[in-house]
Amino acid sequence: MKIFIATHKKVEFPKNRVYVPIQVGADLNNDIQTELKDNIGENISYKNKNFCELTVLYWMWKNCTEDIIGLVHYRRYFFNKKFGKKLKDILDEKEINDILKKCDLIIPKKKYLRKYNVYEQYAELHNIKDLEECKNILKEKYPDYLESFEKIMNNRYLHPYNMFIGKKNILNRYFEWLFNVLFELEKRIDISRYDKYNARVYGFLSERLFNVWIEKNIDNDKLKEAYVNNIEENVYKEQIKNTISKILIKK
Repeated sequence: MKIFIATHKKVEFPKNRVYVPIQVGADLNNDIQTELKDNIGENISYKNKNFCELTVLYWMWKNCTEDIIGLVHYRRYFFNKKFGKKLKDILDEKEINDILKKCDLIIPKKKYLRKYNVYEQYAELHNIKDLEECKNILKEKYPDYLESFEKIMNNRYLHPYNMFIGKKNILNRYFEWLFNVLFELEKRIDISRYDKYNARVYGFLSERLFNVWIEKNIDNDKLKEAYVNNIEENVYKEQIKNTISKILIKK
């Protein structure tokens, strides 16, 4: 088992041996002293400005041999407590193994969208034509995913952050599907005039596509939703805000 911590700066990392920091975008900025970097072996490190943490995800797909793998962020982790914030409280090896004896995948708990569904939220924050082109690619290459795509787009919640822990033989299928879609999308859209934020387009899209893939391929009883907290922010505020959004949506 290895849970990779995507990072672009030196911070305090968990002392648990299964958590391994890996520098993202090492081809573009190699001055962070982590032992592992995303430009070792087969990689797309040079795409980091547009693919964000997906450069680590690609590296995991092509270079990892562990049976169980995961991706978290230098400030976001899976916790066993709703208001967990200390690194000692993140999911440990035993807890992960116990969960995966019954489930295939650990994912973040739902983040509720108070004003919009998933499609509308993307349109509000990003360039909606890119998401539409993803749909076109699915129509052409993976038409059996269209029903799941439409269902996710109409949801008022999302499993966010491109974070997961699971069995690599299952995740390999996701990695192959995801990069087939995104590499095709690269050929079809022009992002040369995007600002720095929206240039991260493939990272943003993959958050939505991960939900589509889960909807299509993983039964609910094989999923375990876990708390995800940002250790640099007010954990109580974020959790309470999400709870309020959930209540308001259901009214």
